[in-house]
Amino acid sequence: MSNRILLVEDDREISQLIESHLKMENYQVMVALDGEEAAAFINTEEFDLILLDLMLPKVNGMDLLKQIRGKSIVPVLIISAKGSDLDKALGLGFGADDYISKPFSMMELTARVQAAIRRATQYIRVENQPSHHRLSFKDVILDLHTFTAEVKGQSVQLTSKEFHILKLFLTHQTRVFTKEQIYQLIWEDDYFGNENVINVHIRRLREKIEEDPSNPQYIRTIWGIGYKLGD
Repeated sequence: MSNRILLVEDDREISQLIESHLKMENYQVMVALDGEEAAAFINTEEFDLILLDLMLPKVNGMDLLKQIRGKSIVPVLIISAKGSDLDKALGLGFGADDYISKPFSMMELTARVQAAIRRATQYIRVENQPSHHRLSFKDVILDLHTFTAEVKGQSVQLTSKEFHILKLFLTHQTRVFTKEQIYQLIWEDDYFGNENVINVHIRRLREKIEEDPSNPQYIRTIWGIGYKLGD
């Protein structure tokens, strides 16, 4: 069965172009031309990916993203002409998985869509060895069967990107990762100095798992290099 995508884009010409291309790539595509219509789809349908424009009538993209993240970890790829670092930080900070600025090529969009769905699909793969389904460090526990996280016995809601970043550190507990390595491993894409993307996700992850995000005990910054887990 082909993957289902919700495309939220108010520009009819752009939405028709994207819809036509994705259908040629064998995706099922539903189109919403405003935030209100998109919210109705999200409340009644299930999708493998949401392509979300920021500048929408009725309900704007940021508010819609917050609604999505209140109920789902479905991958969200922002598509917008608003390409400043601030907009990227806001979008990714609210839980978007990736960000692509207009204008973009259909080849690039397809690659981003495929990568996002592939990463999300990893959630439903059951580990072959039962002893490997739980990863832990100090008071942090990741369960790879239920895709849940706990800190000091309390459940923590993570986005798919946050889950995979934390899984990366818990799997390699003594290794230091550069921002470039994190981006290439988690986003499965070439790194073009996308520091802001990494910074936002690390900050949001710290806010969820650290008692004092300004003095992190789990994900430490190694100045001039990158990040590593704990001590």
